[in-house]
Amino acid sequence: MTDKQMLDYTPPADLLKDRIILVTGAGSGLGQAAAQAYAKHGATVVLLGRTLHKLEATYDAIEAAGGTQPAIIPLNLETATQQEFYSLGETLYNEFGRLDGLLHNAAQLALLSRIDDYDLETWNKVLQVNLTAPFILTQACLPLLRRSEDARILFSSDGVGRKGKAYWGAYGVSKFGLEGLMQILAQELESSQIRVNSLDPGAVRTRLRALAYPGEDPNGLPEPDAIMPPYLYLMGPDSQGINGQAFEAQ
Repeated sequence: MTDKQMLDYTPPADLLKDRIILVTGAGSGLGQAAAQAYAKHGATVVLLGRTLHKLEATYDAIEAAGGTQPAIIPLNLETATQQEFYSLGETLYNEFGRLDGLLHNAAQLALLSRIDDYDLETWNKVLQVNLTAPFILTQACLPLLRRSEDARILFSSDGVGRKGKAYWGAYGVSKFGLEGLMQILAQELESSQIRVNSLDPGAVRTRLRALAYPGEDPNGLPEPDAIMPPYLYLMGPDSQGINGQAFEAQ
């Protein structure tokens, strides 16, 4: 299926029925929209993020829409230790026994700056949230994903992680790293039932986009809900066999 066909994809109502899907950055923006879309199509969604009241808002929206009761796991990816990630994996095992999907969506921009001026503290924080945390979370969740009959790992990417762009600094580098992690994982898992891909959502009306482009009129951008068909397609059974590919939502 082409990128354009994915945007026009009409998922069946029960696309994700009985699936357990973990979504990072689920408190707002694309993560919140994806969590609600997955729940609407039958999944039990595990909402992960650093701000409890935002996760609770997503939880309430899912329940109000009649979705399966989600779960909440507050976790600050910037400060979480390796042990906390592995404890999270144990919690998921005890509660659900497996995972059928993992959407890496949480991201931090921090600032736009020349490499000349980039400070190490900010660089490390952005790389921690955007690249190191997805690595260790994936590692902690792989035993759970291997217990699924048909699992997906999906990375929210960015165009600046596929072609370098001045001033994007650690954010751009972290997204390049995610693309590499996706490709490596896809090859390592190609003989398994786990499929790994990345998706660049494009310009969407989110807080991160507003931070990066403060002079841009957000009214000209689509809401996160509008680009959910590719997120549903790549997380569901209709994408069986698609592995190691980088897609664009728009």
